[in-house]
Amino acid sequence: MVKLALLLMALAATSALAEAPYKAPRNGYGAPDLQGVWTNGSITRLQRPKEFEALTPSPYAAAAYEKASRERYEKGVGPTRPDAPAPQAGPVQDESPQWSERPPGLARVRGEIRTSWIVEPKDGRLPFTAASRAASEKALKDEDVFNDPETRPFDERCLLGGGGGVAAPIINRDLTRIVQTRDRLVVVGEQNHEARIVRIGDRHPPAAVTSWMGDSIGWWEGETLVIETVGFSPSDRWRWNAGDWIPISTAAKITERLTKVGPGELLYQFTVDDPANYTQAWRGEIPLQASRQPIFEFACHEGNYALTNILRGGRIADQGKAAQAVGP
Repeated sequence: MVKLALLLMALAATSALAEAPYKAPRNGYGAPDLQGVWTNGSITRLQRPKEFEALTPSPYAAAAYEKASRERYEKGVGPTRPDAPAPQAGPVQDESPQWSERPPGLARVRGEIRTSWIVEPKDGRLPFTAASRAASEKALKDEDVFNDPETRPFDERCLLGGGGGVAAPIINRDLTRIVQTRDRLVVVGEQNHEARIVRIGDRHPPAAVTSWMGDSIGWWEGETLVIETVGFSPSDRWRWNAGDWIPISTAAKITERLTKVGPGELLYQFTVDDPANYTQAWRGEIPLQASRQPIFEFACHEGNYALTNILRGGRIADQGKAAQAVGP
């Protein structure tokens, strides 16, 4: 009987440990240690693609989608074989292995396969207002207009990384470094050059004060760092994410939550509350995995030669259209 009682106690203790939530190691200031280099590399994107109806797909549907994604990569993006024939004539593409690694598959959150970062609304789509949707569609069309440097996207002008950087609410694809002190958390993205500083335990400045990427303050709720960002600049009105222009108004409030859920995983959750652009607040979840890869300098600066060449290419395209209009 004694042995049985001890065995039951051991099983109960083991079960309790298995059910206990993960508690992150503490840093030198007694806070959960979120530092390190993180990546969310996967083929899951912000909005749910038409191939899926639900947030969590069947294993068969997920496998088929991942297979198709790998085949597209190998055909159109993957490294060129030395013995491959010359490419066919056509438009110049900017996709190459320097931007995109081989697709690792759909992301997992709490063990569940995810078809989109957006978890609310349930359809996994951005809940645009009619005016905001029209503006977003126009922004996509404006990418093919090369008449004015100030209308080119922020990432081309090296003002902001678009979606590859760390501007809330997007931590997208690239490596991201988190550094902590007692009263600051700094998020540094590899793409472009942003370093977003979160002041822990501070207050926002007056509403009239705006800034690029907004003003971010944070506080701890147990194991979770909650970050609130407001005060977005009128000039900082877009986020770019894999085919979508995401508008952010000066009145937007973005709430983020960073929780270390395992030795090598952070759960990044965010809510966007912006009635000027969306019919409801929308919410997302992104798993970030620890990475041993170093972060390299992107070295993007305003006024570099890339923008000059983009505009020059636009003029050459105009000349070609004019010649076609005149005819032989």
